[in-house]
Amino acid sequence: MDRRKVLAAFDEQIRRHPATDAPSERVERDAAVVRFVSGAGGRSAVTWSGLAEATADAVIATTIDRFASLGVGEWEWKHYSYDRPADLPRRLLAAGFIAEPAETLMVAEIEELARDVRPPAGERLCPVTGPRGVEALVRVHEEVFSEDRAALGCELLARLARRPPTVAAVVAVAGDTPICAGRVEFHSGTEFASLWGGGTVRAWRGRGVFRSLVAYRAALASARGFPYLQVDASPESRPILKRLGFVELATTTPFIHPSGPT
Repeated sequence: MDRRKVLAAFDEQIRRHPATDAPSERVERDAAVVRFVSGAGGRSAVTWSGLAEATADAVIATTIDRFASLGVGEWEWKHYSYDRPADLPRRLLAAGFIAEPAETLMVAEIEELARDVRPPAGERLCPVTGPRGVEALVRVHEEVFSEDRAALGCELLARLARRPPTVAAVVAVAGDTPICAGRVEFHSGTEFASLWGGGTVRAWRGRGVFRSLVAYRAALASARGFPYLQVDASPESRPILKRLGFVELATTTPFIHPSGPT
């Protein structure tokens, strides 16, 4: 993989031109910032920034004011390790942002990935197509990540109902018990599909079910013609994904601005 070429494509296609999948979503662009304004259930964000050192603090302040004027509550400034200026994380913290745990931006060429990995014996993969599947996915995510994911469930149901859907999801079950879940997002007009939410209930880890979910979603992306699969990998999933063929391109950190409208 030509890492510089792929990273440049990701920057241009995903960060600088984020897709809007619903009438309530929109993208706003200034010279130094791209803002994604989400609808209900989603998270608004700065997806790309190119700040000059002399004006960075002013642009950060203007961006905070803009989201506040739109009535947006909590939102995210998505920072990547190659963003400028180099001290942008310090500036964001000084402006009232809260850093969430860093993740690793990883990309794989889908044709190089295994796409037919069966789950362990006694487990099966179930495509998420309606409310029962979404409920099972939310249950897994809430147990794995210890967070309320009800809003995600509502958003996922709405997106599954669109034609064509811009997301697919899958739940692994053992017997009748959901034990692992994840989704894949299809970024129309780009070379990238992306993995989200992959997580396994603690008692079922280390058996290979996570790998089967990656392969299942890679096959879905391949069928739609995407050459690349991207993921923001947690420290737990990074070594697994690296063994599967994903390549590390950067570190990414969500900086969360908690204030509501002024």
